[in-house]
Amino acid sequence: MNLQKRVLAVIMGGGRGTRLQPLTLERCKPAVPLAGKYRLVDIPISNCLNSDINRMFLLTQFQTQSLHRHVQSTYHFDPFGGGFVDILAAEQTERGSDWYQGTADAVRRNLLHFRNFPHDLVLILSGDQLYRMDFRRIIAEHLANAADVTIAAIPVPVSKVGGLGLMEVCDDHGIVRFVEKPKDPAVIESLAVSPALEAELSPNPERRGLASMGIYVFNRHVLELALDNAMTDFGKEVIPDLLGKRKLFAHLFEGYWEDIGSVRAFFEANLALAQPLPPFNFYDPSAPIYTHPRFLPASKVNRCQIDHAVIGDGCIITDSSLKRSVLGVRCVIGEGSHVEDSVLMGNDEYEDEGQPEANRLAGRPRLGIGRNCRISGAIVDKNTRIGDGCVLSPQGKADGSYAGGSVIIRDGVLVVPKNAHLPSGTMV
Repeated sequence: MNLQKRVLAVIMGGGRGTRLQPLTLERCKPAVPLAGKYRLVDIPISNCLNSDINRMFLLTQFQTQSLHRHVQSTYHFDPFGGGFVDILAAEQTERGSDWYQGTADAVRRNLLHFRNFPHDLVLILSGDQLYRMDFRRIIAEHLANAADVTIAAIPVPVSKVGGLGLMEVCDDHGIVRFVEKPKDPAVIESLAVSPALEAELSPNPERRGLASMGIYVFNRHVLELALDNAMTDFGKEVIPDLLGKRKLFAHLFEGYWEDIGSVRAFFEANLALAQPLPPFNFYDPSAPIYTHPRFLPASKVNRCQIDHAVIGDGCIITDSSLKRSVLGVRCVIGEGSHVEDSVLMGNDEYEDEGQPEANRLAGRPRLGIGRNCRISGAIVDKNTRIGDGCVLSPQGKADGSYAGGSVIIRDGVLVVPKNAHLPSGTMV
């Protein structure tokens, strides 16, 4: 089976990303930096490439410039393999001039572009999830079952299914019921997996349901027929409407999967990477995660204490301490500073030698973290300037805006937005 000729992958670029603000104030969700050197969109693209799928469409709409620049500078294919990552931004047409109204609406409006490429199957993916999956397996199951639609499903304890779509799945993996984000405990309990399916899964003492991962395999003609209407969302409308009309199957997946939908989820997923054995392994040589090659120098760490940290390329850290933290590319941390349980996204450029005097005249700190700072429980976005002696922590503080709007606490995480300036001595 040559997947490169049979499958088109469609990666959803996401909506406004309001739950991830302020990280999405100047970028869309798939463009948010991840794990020191990557972007969220690198995950689905790399999963496709590692699964021999090299024809991808990326559907975008909001704050797309950063995403477009990253994709265009990163993913280049030889002219003989037919591979591409084609960015399809929302556009005005003769049929409509409004924004995408949902995931299904976004795919519907781009069907005419997909038809220009031969394919039998369409693989629909989210652009803001952290997981590693070999799509060849779900596609092989889809073909073996003669399915019309196959949905990737992950077992989730019934106590933790909030915000997820749940499926009732027969012992042969056929889907007979789909409920989007159920809240009634009785409904959730009724969707728990059967004993036969539970025997297929890894042991777990708690009752579990099968949650949709937002990963779908559609037969081409079924997708076109399913979207020949005004439905706007796959989980809420399209999938439930297909039940009883088409053959829907579940593909069981038990690996690590995290939906990076909120500031707290993003924060915890990043910090987990600093563990000795992180739940998501970026070091797997058989399935690498690709990203933009920056050709930066190695990081320089002088007289520092470091305990469980991920440090990106080109960082300069002097006489400071790091504990359970993730540092992005070109991070600069001054003497005497302490960073704990934090994610620093780094900088797009270095300051040149004459910049310190210009900073002084403009009344702004140097790029990066200043001297004698204390930062904990924080996400510091790109290109921030934090002056000497700043103390930043969400401990004991309610969600809201602080330091004149230069610091925001959300989901219990302190966030310094992109390009923010914090004067020396700022305390939050």
